[in-house]
Amino acid sequence: MTLRVAVQMDPLETVNINGDSSFHLMLAAQARGMPLWHYDVGSLTYESDYGAGGRLTAWAAPITVQRVAGGHFTRGEYQRIDLGKDVDVILMRQDPPFDLGYITATFLLERLAGQTLVINDPASVRNAPEKVFVLDFARFMPPTLVARSLADVKDFHHRYPGDLVVKPLHGNGGKAVFRVPADGSNLGALTELFGQVWAEPFMVQPFLPEVSEGDKRIVLVDGTFVGAINRKPGEGEFRSNLAVGGYAEAATLTAREEEICAAMGPELKARGLVFVGIDVIGGKWLTEINVTSPTGIVAIDRFNGTDSGGAILDAIEARHAAMLAG
Repeated sequence: MTLRVAVQMDPLETVNINGDSSFHLMLAAQARGMPLWHYDVGSLTYESDYGAGGRLTAWAAPITVQRVAGGHFTRGEYQRIDLGKDVDVILMRQDPPFDLGYITATFLLERLAGQTLVINDPASVRNAPEKVFVLDFARFMPPTLVARSLADVKDFHHRYPGDLVVKPLHGNGGKAVFRVPADGSNLGALTELFGQVWAEPFMVQPFLPEVSEGDKRIVLVDGTFVGAINRKPGEGEFRSNLAVGGYAEAATLTAREEEICAAMGPELKARGLVFVGIDVIGGKWLTEINVTSPTGIVAIDRFNGTDSGGAILDAIEARHAAMLAG
């Protein structure tokens, strides 16, 4: 059975064809003969009819893709499609912020259970924000504080003297991640700023000097390791995210990283989190579990000669078959 795939993502015009994981997945799906649709999450519409059941639709366009700069996609006419009948799989790939709009979309997509396979599982995505879900595996993490109070942050700093890293709980791509010097000179101002900009608490951790050696992105597909890259900070930066100037190099796993993958793999599979990227610093410190719109597979496949996109599609095909079997 050839699966029909709808991709819920940001505008195709903004895609970086040389590094975007969603585009990489679309190319892999198209190579298998899977028809592709693209829609924006803002077009999701749910309607019920006097108890006759609900219908989730979106304004979507059929697309074809190719890795050609300036001409990387062809789009047909937009039309309203029934996401429970007109497609078999939805790839939920829009970028964060993980805000109320993102959460609402997961509630709507969850209503497709048993009709259309949504990857990653929307209920699990909603219940596993990157910097909160990771707390389930705190034994692999550096000391971590999630708080809003300056008094709590100062107490944490007293117990873990040295430089700190402060970051938003639902941020992405290395945005708004700050390094606080050991004297804590800007700690009060940052705590005040975070409290004004974000409604939720923020995360504080000791600065890990090992980050200069790299921040490894490890990709797991249905709980199984498929590849990794080591991301190193660019000149004058401590953040290693590729989106803020970091660069990638080939990588293998340390024994500790293998232990981390083995510990979380079964849980990821059970939750329907098919495509997951975890971040590990210094070969031992787990910092994030990325489930909303993970990245990194383009660089992983380029450095390692692997086919991460194919592995993800294999897992999707197996899960869709199991859903139909019931």
